[in-house]
Amino acid sequence: METPHTEHLSSADYEHVYEPAEDSFLLLDALEADLEFLDTLQPRLCLEIGSGSGVIITALAKRLANTTHCLATDINPKACEATKRTAIRNGARLDSLRCNLTDALRRRCIDLLLFNPPYVVTSDEELQTQQLTEKPATERNLVFSWAGGTDGRRVTDILLEQLDDILSPSGVLYLLLLHENKPDEIIEQLKRQRFEAVKYMERRIPGEHLYILKVKRVAN
Repeated sequence: METPHTEHLSSADYEHVYEPAEDSFLLLDALEADLEFLDTLQPRLCLEIGSGSGVIITALAKRLANTTHCLATDINPKACEATKRTAIRNGARLDSLRCNLTDALRRRCIDLLLFNPPYVVTSDEELQTQQLTEKPATERNLVFSWAGGTDGRRVTDILLEQLDDILSPSGVLYLLLLHENKPDEIIEQLKRQRFEAVKYMERRIPGEHLYILKVKRVAN
């Protein structure tokens, strides 16, 4: 799976859009390592939530071009624009929608779901203070790309509560987590929701221990 070109994005773009980093590349590596499974899954609809620069969904859109319709959502309009530009630069076909999580989509339609959430542990008071500054809206939206609130799971927990309504019967989620997000606790929570979650890949980088959870429904 090719890593998309990103030279079309400038430092000015990255003032408003999350720049691909080690977490992004870990998710790309996990997807590439699991391509045999994805080829067997043959997803009809793939969604990346919070696409940022668009590198992840663009890579998949190129690899799965013959079988899969790829979508990206982001609350940041600058990220939606960057995702479209990245797709065009790399010759990929995908749609980018501005919405929160999966609010614009129908229930249980996603066969392949990707999420690199805002996972940095911050106090809710700190997050609220940053949201209430007088910065332009797109700069406030950039805060949402990394600030995760208590346990770094403010957004992740919302998504997991909705997961049964998001994934198709055969759907699978690849979720990026930080050690401080308590992945073992999340795995147990998902088990109670009748999902099977495993630590598919992990990587230690300076200051962070990252995981990719692979999540699917428990077989009946």
